[in-house]
Amino acid sequence: MSGTIAPKALTRAARLKKRGSRFVRFALIFITSVVLVDALVGEKGLLATIRARREYDELAGQIARMRSENARLRETARALREDPDMIEELARRELGLIKRGEMVFIIKDVTPAERNPPSPKP
Repeated sequence: MSGTIAPKALTRAARLKKRGSRFVRFALIFITSVVLVDALVGEKGLLATIRARREYDELAGQIARMRSENARLRETARALREDPDMIEELARRELGLIKRGEMVFIIKDVTPAERNPPSPKP
């Protein structure tokens, strides 16, 4: 009797051990999958890191362009305060001012109809 019970008990124990081992393997695969997916698409995952790096590069480029623009505008403002030639050029262009003794000639473009007036009929 003990000979027949022992193999059944051994078989049952082997099945339980096998089932437990299968469960542990499944649990490890599941946990590994969850960690891998989180590493790729999670809040601080690879895709988020790539997206943040791309955004950082774009913003760094914008900052560089704005600094360059600020430097150009500062130079223009300094020239408008201190450079008489720049002030004169701007006054002539924007305000239409002239120097004392200069003469202004206003030349109008002639439209095509005015260039070839109809000839009078005799």
